[in-house]
Amino acid sequence: MCEAALSLSMSETETMQMQIQSFHSLFLISIFFSLLSISSPTHSLTLPSDIAALADFKSAITSPRRLSCLFTWNFTASDPCEFPCGISCARSDTNRYSRIIAITLDPIGYSGRLPASLGNLTALQHLDLSGNAFYNRIPGSLFTLPSLKTLVLASNSFTGPMPAPVVKPSALQKLDLSRNSITGSVPQFLSSLSSLTTLDLSYNRLSGPIPDTLPPNLVELALRGNSITGFLKQSAFTPLGSIQVIELAENRLQGKLESWFFLLPSLQQVDLSNNSFTGISVQSPTASNANQLVAINLGFNQIKGTLPVQLAQFGSLVAVSLRHNALTGPVPAEYCMAKKGVGFRRLLLDGNFLSGEVPEGFFEIKDFVGSFGDNCLERCPDSMAFCSPAQKPQSICKRK
Repeated sequence: MCEAALSLSMSETETMQMQIQSFHSLFLISIFFSLLSISSPTHSLTLPSDIAALADFKSAITSPRRLSCLFTWNFTASDPCEFPCGISCARSDTNRYSRIIAITLDPIGYSGRLPASLGNLTALQHLDLSGNAFYNRIPGSLFTLPSLKTLVLASNSFTGPMPAPVVKPSALQKLDLSRNSITGSVPQFLSSLSSLTTLDLSYNRLSGPIPDTLPPNLVELALRGNSITGFLKQSAFTPLGSIQVIELAENRLQGKLESWFFLLPSLQQVDLSNNSFTGISVQSPTASNANQLVAINLGFNQIKGTLPVQLAQFGSLVAVSLRHNALTGPVPAEYCMAKKGVGFRRLLLDGNFLSGEVPEGFFEIKDFVGSFGDNCLERCPDSMAFCSPAQKPQSICKRK
């Protein structure tokens, strides 16, 4: 009886030991596969082609600094959609993989050539690499991304002309390539981008005229600081029913500014300073064409003639600069007390050949910022802040 009991007890002990060993084996296997799922690309969260494109992008960048966002991208330790910075992802209901939808790098001077393989990120919606030192030409593949809404490559060192893609980026809403060294003319293909609302190509090396047609739904157009020539064509601008901001300063534009330009229905801010415009014609807005103009800068041109009285009829207009032109005649009294709507708060007229007396009302406006110096005005002592610097000598004024 004791031997039988002892035998049974030993059998139970062996069974328990086998169960414990089996449990340990399963535990180790589960840990192994957990580690494998983290380190193996075959179990990644991100679509493999997206991973390959992103890895190619990182390898193209010259020695990213320690503590920079890009330096933390470790493809062997984690999945790109789990990177601590720079990447945003989204998972599709029809795909078990996540897709990269945004890349935003910190502006610390990353340098390198952008690889064409970025065009494989077909779910990418936002790309912002501004404030770095990327160089060479912008890959044409970026302009074929079907989902791209925002492309910001400002303040880099890109050169050459803008690429002319065969497939146009139909979803693109914002294109900012300002402060590079892009050459050539403003591309005609931009006019076909019906979703584009913001276009900024300022401070490049663009030349030639403004295209005959522009993106139809533009809200902001900035081409300042280039070598753009020619005239402002009514056929190019009047279709822009949503345009609010036009910045064309520091170019080589010429001709007369016609009244249609200031009557664009949504226009709020205009900067055409530092060009070669020679004249200005302004028509009063009507009830059917309610104008929203807030600020106009036409300084440092070659505009002749007299100050347009009609500017006083723009009810929202509060800031006007016509400084350093060749304007003559008096400062209209309507610019002061008789101005309809909101009165001028900033009126810069220095550096012309204006004559007569400054309307007394300007001396009484509170918080008024004016500049009437360097003209041929009477009773505008340079001891007054907005009459400084001193008026031109009479010998010069008599020549006008």
